[in-house]
Amino acid sequence: MPPVVVAVEEASQVGEARRAATTMSEALGFDERRRGDVAVVASELATNLARYGKQGSLVLQALDRGDGSPRGIELLAVDCGPGMADPERCLTDGFSTGGTQGTGLGAVRRLSAGFALDSHVGRGTVVVARLWREQGVAPAPAADDGGAIAIAAPGERVCGDAWEVQRRRDGGLVAVVADGLGHGQMAADASALAIRTLRRHGAEMTPAVLLERLHDALRATRGAAVGIVVVAGGTATFAGVGNVAGIVVTGGEQRHMVSHNGIVGHQVHKIQEFAYPCPPGALVILASDGLRTQWRLDAYPGIARRDATLVAATLWRDYTRGRDDATVVALRLPDAA
Repeated sequence: MPPVVVAVEEASQVGEARRAATTMSEALGFDERRRGDVAVVASELATNLARYGKQGSLVLQALDRGDGSPRGIELLAVDCGPGMADPERCLTDGFSTGGTQGTGLGAVRRLSAGFALDSHVGRGTVVVARLWREQGVAPAPAADDGGAIAIAAPGERVCGDAWEVQRRRDGGLVAVVADGLGHGQMAADASALAIRTLRRHGAEMTPAVLLERLHDALRATRGAAVGIVVVAGGTATFAGVGNVAGIVVTGGEQRHMVSHNGIVGHQVHKIQEFAYPCPPGALVILASDGLRTQWRLDAYPGIARRDATLVAATLWRDYTRGRDDATVVALRLPDAA
C-alpha cells in the first residue's frame, strides 16, 4: 500500500487528512472503534499543522510486523513552522489545540502504540504516531530500531523507490534501499523486485552476495541503484551500486559509506563491501538520490537518539530535492547498557 501525503496548510484541509487516514485504516482492516482512534489522531495532528505549522503535510504509511502483511498505520505530521519552545507542555493532559475530538497531542500519545515528537524553534516540528489494527499489539521486530519515509516524485502515483529493514538471527539488522531507474511504475517494479528478492533469499547473506543476487534478478527490469547495509557486532558493512547514500553518524562525526557506479540489473563493474565502526548509540542512514546529502544531524540537538522514523522524516522535510522519488531509512543502535 503506497504512502499518502496530504498537504495541510489551512483548516479546510483537516477533514481531507482525517478522511484519508480513516480510508487507509479501513483498507488495513481496522474495526470501527480503531478507525475512530485513527480519526482522532489524524484530526489532532492536522489541526496543529493548520494552526501552527508552515508548509505542513500529514504523511500516512502502512506498517507491517516484518511478514509483509500490513497491520498498522503510521501518521507523520511534518511542518516547517516556528517550532515549539516547550514541547513537553503540549503533551500535558488537558492541553488542547481546541476544536477537535481529543485533547491535543496528549490524546495522540495516549491513543498511539508508538509516539515521538521533535521540535526546534525556527525549524519546525515532526510528530510520529503509530496505531496497530489490534490494540496492544507488540511492535514489529525491527520497529524500535529502524524507520523510514518513502515519497513518490511530484505528479507520480507510485514511488519508484523501495526499502526494507529486517532483523537477522544474530540480532543484527539489514537494511536495503532500492531506487528504480527514473520514476513511475517501471521504476517501482524494479525496486519492488529487489525487495522481493531480498525476502526470498533472506537477510543472512553478506551485502555483496545479496547485491549479486539482485543484479541477476533485475536483468529484465530497467534496473536500480541499490544500497545494502548489515549492522552487527559493532560494525556496519555496506555494499552499494549507484546513487544510494550510506552514512554512519557517531557522536558529532558523519562518515559516508562508499558506493560504486553502475545500475543493478544492467551495468555493475564492481561489487565491494566496506566496513565501518558502528558502536552503541550510532545511527545509520540510507537515502536515495531524491535527498540532498549535504546535511548534518548536529543541527538538530538530541535527534540522533530519537525515534528512527522521526529522524528519517526530519531529513526528508529539510533536504528533499522535490523533483524525484525520495526515501530515507534510519537505523538507530541502542546505547550501551
